[in-house]
Amino acid sequence: MANLLEVQSLVTQFVTRGGVVRAVDDVSWDVAEGETVALVGESGCGKSVSALSIMRLVAGPAGRIVSGRILFKGRDLLGLSEEEMRHVRGREIGMIFQEPMTSLNPVLTIGRQLTEGLEIHLGASPAAARRRAVELLGLVGIPDPAKRLSQYPHQFSGGMRQRMMIAMAIACDPALILADEPTTALDVTIQAQILELMRDLSRRLGVAMLIITHNLGVVARYADRVNVMYAGKIVEQATARALYANPRHPYTLGLLRSVPRLDEPERARLDPIDGQPPDLTRLPPGCAFAPRCAFRVERCTHEVPPLGAVGGDGHVSACWEIARLEQAAAR
Repeated sequence: MANLLEVQSLVTQFVTRGGVVRAVDDVSWDVAEGETVALVGESGCGKSVSALSIMRLVAGPAGRIVSGRILFKGRDLLGLSEEEMRHVRGREIGMIFQEPMTSLNPVLTIGRQLTEGLEIHLGASPAAARRRAVELLGLVGIPDPAKRLSQYPHQFSGGMRQRMMIAMAIACDPALILADEPTTALDVTIQAQILELMRDLSRRLGVAMLIITHNLGVVARYADRVNVMYAGKIVEQATARALYANPRHPYTLGLLRSVPRLDEPERARLDPIDGQPPDLTRLPPGCAFAPRCAFRVERCTHEVPPLGAVGGDGHVSACWEIARLEQAAAR
């Protein structure tokens, strides 16, 4: 499959009083046409900033994309004018933001928020846009969609607001959807419904998807490939199957071991990752995960490991102690 999106050596920083936050630090990954790719990591690792960088929504003047390339359908999005970028947002790349209540405009009706993009990007008449809006709400499973158009976001439940965000993201038939923690603050049953809906729509409409999450259960069920981020860097890339079967980075192994498993004894303790994430304004000179890593050696404290091949099918990892890690993972 041809690559729809290619992120190459992306660096995004924020200038603060405490120093320069290296939120995304020389990151590269890609999404093929019709593929679902996951970006995984704990809070503050740079996942959401990566998505905002693609959409060029990093808030200035503190935030800035310092270097790199973001190729979408062969065009470098960082080289587009703001006017050209507005035509990409919503029309060619849709985005589902993390918290729908703060992303939706509270003083505009649901109908207006859906029809606005259709009128701007597709040149639809108000009547045609309204018909399409009713169709979209029905497509994402909102009952009585025609009546709902006149309502406001506060009249929708959390799950319905998230469905509304999905409807807005797919309204103009984009080639790619960026889903930033699409199930945050939803209960478990609603999470499952939203994720199944997204997978169904992706398959039915042929849309590629980037899912940003810290939920490894989501990754296992819905992603084709996975990028694991830590402290602004990609530390492991693999297919979802390979990642779960053979994790090749201590951080990935720690994430998997900290998740409850149904095949473990009832009283088995979880194995948490000790320590705290690093301060992104004062990263250590070597591997950023070294202070929390059970496999660290002297080399890890002063030399940053590069991403290197550790298996077939594009499986790469940034670790100096792959051999010891493989032995531990096999136990």
